[in-house]
Amino acid sequence: MIDQPADHDRVERSEDSDAATEPSAADLIGAALGGAARRAGLAPDGGESTQKVVWTAMGGWRGILESVLPSLAFVVLFTLRPDPLVLSLGVSVGLAAVFTVVRLAQKSPPSAALGGLVAAGAAAALALWTGRGADNFVPGLITNAVYGTAMIVSALVGWSLIGLAAGFLLGEGTAWRSDRRQRRAFFWLGIAWGVLFLARLAVQLPLYLTEQVTLLGTLKLVMGLPLFAPMVAVTWLVVRALRPRSK
Repeated sequence: MIDQPADHDRVERSEDSDAATEPSAADLIGAALGGAARRAGLAPDGGESTQKVVWTAMGGWRGILESVLPSLAFVVLFTLRPDPLVLSLGVSVGLAAVFTVVRLAQKSPPSAALGGLVAAGAAAALALWTGRGADNFVPGLITNAVYGTAMIVSALVGWSLIGLAAGFLLGEGTAWRSDRRQRRAFFWLGIAWGVLFLARLAVQLPLYLTEQVTLLGTLKLVMGLPLFAPMVAVTWLVVRALRPRSK
């Protein structure tokens, strides 16, 4: 009986040790975001120029074509010939499928093209099911709403998704939260990214509700890579500026 408290203390210490070694939700999210950013070429320790980093993040010419051509083809064909709807949708999905096949044939990472193919296929299926061309843009509207909300909420509660990604990208985990300068920088970066996504939603949602498909598709393209690239550049420059202080 005398040994029981000591045994109990050992059990508690063991449980505390196990809990300490288990990754938290923030660790898992940060590791996933950091890994995705590194695969996209956003590695602050690589010494690349800002222009090269932005170009790599966009996927180069291939990434740009994969992002733009399916939507552009849909907008052009739908404007010229809205009926039958399957024509414009079929060409859009077909282009995404071609990009995926080319990547697979060249044994290059197919994730970008596969993502575009899945998104294009899901959007086309919804539009065909409802018979409304505007529904081809529903997945994009949902994505902007979810990403924008997640970015802003995470920044407001002190766990900026941009900070989590940068922290694990730099191999420092959540240490940035103990530095006031970094917390402030990642807070505003998170807000800026959230505003970008929600601004897209605010502009495009009324056009979707009024079924202005051509204008909706055009603005989706205009508010896509042309706004994404400067945001990547700003984020990269801020993270690089924080790098010397974070050692």
